[in-house]
Order: sequence, then structure tokens, then C-alpha cells
Amino acid sequence: MKILKYSEVKPTHFESDEAKGVAARVVVGKKEGASHFYMRVFEISVGGNTPKHSHDWEHEMFIHSGEGEIYGNGQWNPVKSGNAIFVPSDEEHQIRNRGKELLTVVCLVPSKAPEL
Repeated sequence: MKILKYSEVKPTHFESDEAKGVAARVVVGKKEGASHFYMRVFEISVGGNTPKHSHDWEHEMFIHSGEGEIYGNGQWNPVKSGNAIFVPSDEEHQIRNRGKELLTVVCLVPSKAPEL
């Protein structure tokens, strides 16, 4: 067993035309010996967003804090702290922070996915 403090993991920052104000951390991955799932934590700044994308694996998300919107099923849906989200394989999705505080999202992906 390993107990990790996510804030001690160095973030990867995303700033581009497609993604804005995103700090992402792999808190459980290959380095920790994970062989089936990886856990990532995304912090999305006020007004920030992940890129709109899809991939051939499902994943699960948990909104730890903040509020925003997630694009899925062809529409925007409000999300807030405490919401759990299932994104099926090949579904286009995106998260954006429309709140007034940092949006923190825990994301679980299969080990076939890139860690980030």
C-alpha cells in the first residue's frame, strides 16, 4: 500500500488553443506500480478548460471541488462537487470551469491509456 499526497506530485500544465488553465498530476501510475488503472487529478482554473477529445477507452471522473460543465452526448451538462461521471469509449467530451473557484477533478483511466 502507498499513501500519496497529490499536491506533492509535480503538475503538467496545459496552455494552448485547445486547453487553458489546466494543471494535471498522475497521482497513481506506473511509478507506483499500478498495472490496471491510473489515477489523475486535474485542477482547472476559473475560465479554463480541457481540450474537446475522445479516445478508445472509458474513464470515470469525480468532481472533488468546484463547479463547471462537461460536454458529452452532444450537449453541455452542469457538474459540481460530489458528482461522479462515466465517459464511455469514443464519446467526445470536455470539461470547463464556469464557477468562481478552482475545479478539481479526479480521473481514472485504464493502464492502456497514456498517463497524461
